[in-house]
Amino acid sequence: MKRKILIASLGILIAFIGYFVVRGNRADESANIMSVVKRGKFKVEIETTGELEAKNFVKIQGPEGLRNFSIYQVTIQNIVDEGTIVKKGDWVATLDRSEFQTKFLQKQIDLETANSKFVQTQLDTTLEMRKSRDELINLKYAVEEKEIIREQSKFEPPSTVKQTEIDLDKAKRAYQQAIDNYKIKKNQNIEKMRVVGAELRKVTNEFDGMNKILQSFNVKAPDAGMVIYERDWDGKPVKAGSQIRMWDPVVATLPDLTTMQSKTFVNEVDIRKIKPGQKVEVGLDAYPDKKLTGKVIHVANVGEQRPNSDAKVFEVLVEIDGTDMSLRPAMTTSNKIIAHEVDEVLHIPLECLHNEHDSITYVFVQEGIKITKQEVIVGETNSNEAVVLKGVVENDRLFLSMPPDVGDQKIQLLPELNGKRKKKKEEEPAKSAEPAQKVMRMPPSK
Repeated sequence: MKRKILIASLGILIAFIGYFVVRGNRADESANIMSVVKRGKFKVEIETTGELEAKNFVKIQGPEGLRNFSIYQVTIQNIVDEGTIVKKGDWVATLDRSEFQTKFLQKQIDLETANSKFVQTQLDTTLEMRKSRDELINLKYAVEEKEIIREQSKFEPPSTVKQTEIDLDKAKRAYQQAIDNYKIKKNQNIEKMRVVGAELRKVTNEFDGMNKILQSFNVKAPDAGMVIYERDWDGKPVKAGSQIRMWDPVVATLPDLTTMQSKTFVNEVDIRKIKPGQKVEVGLDAYPDKKLTGKVIHVANVGEQRPNSDAKVFEVLVEIDGTDMSLRPAMTTSNKIIAHEVDEVLHIPLECLHNEHDSITYVFVQEGIKITKQEVIVGETNSNEAVVLKGVVENDRLFLSMPPDVGDQKIQLLPELNGKRKKKKEEEPAKSAEPAQKVMRMPPSK
């Protein structure tokens, strides 16, 4: 009998030890997936990746006015390395001038033709006017001769006298007509010279302009600074072999490194949260230990679709506070835009939240050895956490994942949401959850 009692006692002891070992393992297991409701400041942050650029810069431009000669793009033959420090007047790039050179040579021929036409017209009008002046002198002499003949014929018969008077009148009329014709011809020749002169000036001005443009195919720095390549429409930097377009003939820029900004793009879902003036925490991939601050200075009103992406995004510019000469254009930045800050609120990890029928949000609360499936009201959220307005208290222990054997447990509903809770249309009233008692838990001891 004693032996049986001993064996039974030993079995009970082993069972108790096994229970506590299993319970301890489960406790350890649960400890690894638990979180605590915390109270404190909550930030609604939007994280994006951006690229540094200078807020202010000087453009290094290629030749202007090529569109007047039906040239709309030019190829870059050579260009200095990006990041090169240049002085004012230093060579930056050489552009392909072959197409323009052909037009320049044609304009040179046009200039010679216009100049030849001007000289030829000038010679023709000079000869023509000289001939007209000689004719006037001869007609004047003819009038004087007719006057002498009339004076000598006054003792002649009346018919002879009459004839001399008629001849004198004809000579005077011819002389007067020649004077009038001379004036008209003079005005005509003046207009001819004016036309060919204007044409010559036009071609000369075009030739001089093209000559200046020809010199600008060797692009030089308008100021001192660091050369940063201009970005093309697809975001790629222009380089040797790239083409620049004449409606914006920028080859490179000289950025002002004292004021930098991060250019980033925010998804259309989050853009409504972004406003100018919001604070931004900026990190640099090149300097992981360097932490910068900034503020939003511009939010685009119109979205765009970036290359190799289906989502619509909006451009956002973040100005970096202060001056840091270690910053360089095109550095990659990580931006945390603080859209909203709330003090002294309860917040939990997003992993603690679960949904049922897309209408009820709940969490699993550990109360001693009991697990409660508790409904909660969620407020603001960020990428990692959510604010809880009702349903839990500070220091409540929550499961980060669904604990075992609680899937069929009823949800402890919040009484204040009765009648306001969204239900699916296909859900029958008989199957609706029973009202729960109001949650009145004291915060667990720390």
